[in-house]
Amino acid sequence: MEQLDIIILVAYLLVIVGIGIYLSRKESTNAKDYFFASNILPWWAIGGSLIASNISAEQFIGMSGSGYVVGLAIASYEWLAALALLLVAKFFLPVFIKNEIYTMPQFLEKRFDNRVKTGMAIFWLFLFVFVNITSILYLGSLALKTLLGIPLWLGIIGLVLYSATFSIFGGLKTVVWTDVVQVVVLIIGGIIATIMILNAIDSNIIEALNQLYHKAPDKFDLILDKSNPEYKNLPGLSVLIGGIWVANLYYWGTNQYIIQRSLAAKSLKEAQLGTAFAALMKLLLPFIVVLPGIAAFVLDAPISKPDEAYPWIINNYVIIGFKGLAIAALIAAIGSSLSSMVNSTSTIFTLDIYEPFLTKAKENVSQKRLVKVGKMSSAVALIIGAIVAPLLGNIDQAFQFIQEYTGFISPGVVTIFVLGLFWKKMSSNAALWSVILSFPFSIFLKFLFPELPFMNRIEIVFALCMVASIGISIIESKYEKANYFYNPKGLFNTSLKFNALAFTTIGIITVIYSLFY
Repeated sequence: MEQLDIIILVAYLLVIVGIGIYLSRKESTNAKDYFFASNILPWWAIGGSLIASNISAEQFIGMSGSGYVVGLAIASYEWLAALALLLVAKFFLPVFIKNEIYTMPQFLEKRFDNRVKTGMAIFWLFLFVFVNITSILYLGSLALKTLLGIPLWLGIIGLVLYSATFSIFGGLKTVVWTDVVQVVVLIIGGIIATIMILNAIDSNIIEALNQLYHKAPDKFDLILDKSNPEYKNLPGLSVLIGGIWVANLYYWGTNQYIIQRSLAAKSLKEAQLGTAFAALMKLLLPFIVVLPGIAAFVLDAPISKPDEAYPWIINNYVIIGFKGLAIAALIAAIGSSLSSMVNSTSTIFTLDIYEPFLTKAKENVSQKRLVKVGKMSSAVALIIGAIVAPLLGNIDQAFQFIQEYTGFISPGVVTIFVLGLFWKKMSSNAALWSVILSFPFSIFLKFLFPELPFMNRIEIVFALCMVASIGISIIESKYEKANYFYNPKGLFNTSLKFNALAFTTIGIITVIYSLFY
């Protein structure tokens, strides 16, 4: 990089670290303050933090790589996620907030029993540390290596230290407020990188998009047919009506790492409005992370792996001054996602594993001790992730890899939450078996039908888990009464502002799919 780019990048890093240190200067004295920002978050902070936490190297590097290979069809993950966010805001959040749910394992304990809660808490801890944190560190350090020549191991250490500044000491409050700053940087930086790669095709942006479309028309098919080699990852109309809904509801509605922001809102209305705001912002993301990958394909980028597309764009087409901002945007995406994941990992470990264990042992657990354990578990999660991250070096399309293997368990989890929230007869044993069966069902279908697209496999496993859960619950209803949440009339009513954002989002998505079907 040129000197100006280095100055911009270093200035950005110093500002974020400075904000993190400033917000962390007053030590949290209770768990609610550290893990849930004292429930003071406004809608705009929630929306910004949701997007900042969601966008990471997984999107900038992984989704651009998939854009290079697949094209615009990969954007279905983003656009259908916007609809999933609206469903979560309207139907999930009212039940969670009314019943004072702060962690997803806590919901499972209140609705089912301690077995389901503890089993899922342990699973989520392993998933967060060994899949999510690890992949963020690996992809992020890979990008830094490609862009700046920083050795992989050194990039991992740097990202760990950068994230630790505002994820360990300040808790969720620090994470969210730094997210608000970082989401602005990552969107502006991402837009700049997109504009500059389009300028390489034509100085007129509209004409550049037109040329992209005519030079690679198959990359603009939102619904792939069976002749497309990427049909196995995005199987035609099944994308609109199948497993992608399970994946999105799992990620946005049951994932502590994401939903923790909404649960820390001032009120239900603020939580819903912030989530709808995030849904609207999601519509912009494919233009930032997918279009550059398509442009790299059209420009015949000399890369050996699809996930090298975005770094290649920044190195070759983003001009002096803006390159520092574009790299700052990438680091912002990595740092915000990493800090959010670490905070949620420590939340589940501290409140759902550590505190109940000591309570059973009849020990008094002070608030200060919980905060201390939260900080220690955050540090441990980062260290483990840093050790495991280099082992991911053989992944081709990282985004697709993460989606497929998370899909081994997501059907069972979504079954638990959907039936647990909206069906009174769902029993604890049914919930337990839903999770247990999801993995072997997935493995069985993967090896027995290797040609079956994984998105369809998720859909089938979800159906099997639903049938098994309903059958077990009906049998058990003869002998015992299940716990359930009472949902009073009017609980799912939403404000005019939320409805306006929701209808706008739905309308835009309808237009997009009508144009690129």
